[in-house]
Amino acid sequence: MPHPCGHLASIRDVTPSARGCEECLKSGDVWVHLRICRSCGHVGCCDDSPNRHARKHFQHTQHPIIEGYDPPEGWGWCYVDEILFDLRDRMTPQLGPIPRYY
Repeated sequence: MPHPCGHLASIRDVTPSARGCEECLKSGDVWVHLRICRSCGHVGCCDDSPNRHARKHFQHTQHPIIEGYDPPEGWGWCYVDEILFDLRDRMTPQLGPIPRYY
């Protein structure tokens, strides 16, 4: 039976774009948790964060898959199909300690 998400094949190994939410670091804003785009490596803040930069990145680029990045949680999410899936065997390594802003 095929997986209900047709975007899983698009998951790439990526290099994180920053050691925190890329946009929040530039603006001095805070975040709760981080998400990394598994198409290009953009690091953005989660939907519980004030700015929701990971979702804004998806809306701008249509890159469908993110990974729970900080803390590394081993899960992925497809914005298009709204489905959660296991990424424990393909987690993205962090660049180093992530600053805490919450």
